[in-house]
Amino acid sequence: MPSGLLSHRVYGRPDCPALLLLHGFLGCKEDWRDIAPALSHNHFVVAVDLPGHGDSVEGFSERDYTMIGCAELLVGLLNSLKVNTCSVAGYSMGGRMALYFAVHHADRCNRIILESASPGLRTEAERIARRKHDEGVAQRLLAEPPHRFLNDWYAQPLFEPLRNSTRFGELLERRYRNNPQALALSLRHMGTGAQPTLWDLLPAIRLPILLLTGEFDVKCTRIAQEMAAVCPHSRTEVIAGAGHTLHFEAPDRYIAAVQGFLMERK
Repeated sequence: MPSGLLSHRVYGRPDCPALLLLHGFLGCKEDWRDIAPALSHNHFVVAVDLPGHGDSVEGFSERDYTMIGCAELLVGLLNSLKVNTCSVAGYSMGGRMALYFAVHHADRCNRIILESASPGLRTEAERIARRKHDEGVAQRLLAEPPHRFLNDWYAQPLFEPLRNSTRFGELLERRYRNNPQALALSLRHMGTGAQPTLWDLLPAIRLPILLLTGEFDVKCTRIAQEMAAVCPHSRTEVIAGAGHTLHFEAPDRYIAAVQGFLMERK
């Protein structure tokens, strides 16, 4: 992997419309391996390791961990694959990155799919408080054994449906392979507190947006509804019986929702 090029895995034919998949915090490109083959029937799917995750650890500057730096890395990846435009789908942190990328590189995007994501925090006071919180999480990442940190992280109520999945152990094994120092850097530079707010830019987005949330994720569902109220070309879809991690908890329904959206006319 050349220095500075995000690690990635591709599925499907490169002459098909491209679809970029961006994972959440602690995740990696392998999180999409049960989703990508189905989506690749009609798309050239590119699953990415974002900076500090999976195999995207060596050869990156601190700036690459920021939203603006990561967006530039995504442009570089698309250029290396000779992809001019793509649809972009992201989960949680990857959803925030997908929205930022689509806003600031609209010429490279066709559609936006946001799963359990947000445009960031509205006020500087909220961002300051969140940065303080995220720094505490970063310090725990560096100080605690991985099993203790991960047990506490996934004990959060929003992950209850995920914990109940028979495949949760498989996901947890992937999390143990991450580098704690790189994850802490990602949290400090791409966490919700570090992200520039995108709320004021939402009304100007002209790309179609699908806002996916789970029935049990009340907070993200409320945020999606607030986004849809100001985004002129957006719609929400709530997956029944699911929580925060739709593509893992309800892969078939996630695939159906995304495929249906990608086939719609603009």
